[in-house]
Amino acid sequence: MGGSVLGRIFTISTFGESHGRALGVTIDGCPAGLPLCEADIQAELDRRKPGQSAYATKRAESDTAQILSGVFEGKTTGTPIAIVLYNEDQRSRDYGNLADTFRPSHADFGFDAKFGHRDYRGGGRSSGRETCARVAAGAVAKKLLTTLGITVDAYVTAIGPVAIDASRFDLAEAQRNPFNMPDAIAAAEAAQYLDMCMAKGDSAGGMVECVVKGAPPGLGEPVFDKLDALLAQAILSIGAVKGIEFGTGFATANMTGAENNDAFTNTTDGIRPVTNHAGGVLGGISTGADIVFRAAVKPTPSIAQPQETVDKHGSPVTLEIHGRHDPLVASRAVVVVEAMTALVLADLLLLGAVSRMDGLLRAYDEKK
Repeated sequence: MGGSVLGRIFTISTFGESHGRALGVTIDGCPAGLPLCEADIQAELDRRKPGQSAYATKRAESDTAQILSGVFEGKTTGTPIAIVLYNEDQRSRDYGNLADTFRPSHADFGFDAKFGHRDYRGGGRSSGRETCARVAAGAVAKKLLTTLGITVDAYVTAIGPVAIDASRFDLAEAQRNPFNMPDAIAAAEAAQYLDMCMAKGDSAGGMVECVVKGAPPGLGEPVFDKLDALLAQAILSIGAVKGIEFGTGFATANMTGAENNDAFTNTTDGIRPVTNHAGGVLGGISTGADIVFRAAVKPTPSIAQPQETVDKHGSPVTLEIHGRHDPLVASRAVVVVEAMTALVLADLLLLGAVSRMDGLLRAYDEKK
């Protein structure tokens, strides 16, 4: 199965299924000497962990990270870093009646069409549980970015029709409510909306915004490997994400050039844009402004309402899905969005370090 590798220098390869023995990731290309321990990884995994509120799946997984290689005496060695997370609370019996049925808005049909068979236990490889391996890898990438003064923060700006008020924005508040919303009032309204959805056996979608601060200008390539293109690929690879926009995004279609253009000025940090309609990326390359994008996360497709579908023989089936499912994916997707963003940036930073001769000469002059 292809498509499980990301990156060119800082690369990751994930493995495992929702109801298999374990999930994990191998990270290659991480520079030697980066301080790293399992607690660094666990802190990020705990943000994603299921069962932390009434609005998350009740699957009881500790998601305990074990580093198998690539770290010695608290620092990376420059060799592949292998991280494994063992599944502890699989209930595969919950999916026995779905073996021959194509669930609405799931990957079941696509897997059957491509491979001729599928792992129906919780979606197998296409399950949202696969993202715990990404979060583990993202924790390493974030540690690398932190040493360079780069921060990556994501949060939920909307759940269904409930959106945050920019005048009440408080990033710290996002850590205090189960929805990762930086607005306490909006979070309370979102709880009421989700309670209504859950009472009807339904689910809700949401919007996740991500802001990167401290990224230097010059990251990204001018043609196919544009910074925004690589970020879009990474974010859209998250199963529940169905759309992405940078900066002012789709609203730019209704603007004029005079309204949308980002002029430049000289600042204490160097030349930077005055405004940031582009979301920190112009011509596929970072401008030094905050990198800002939003990702649309679809409603959880596993709902307890009757739905019409067919089985693999094409026969009609009325399906009601029961079990342990999130009524909302967006809030737990926040840390996944951060992880994928950090992985792309870590790779581009390493690529950027050798994009000019002066950088290469500096690196090797220090060894003389």
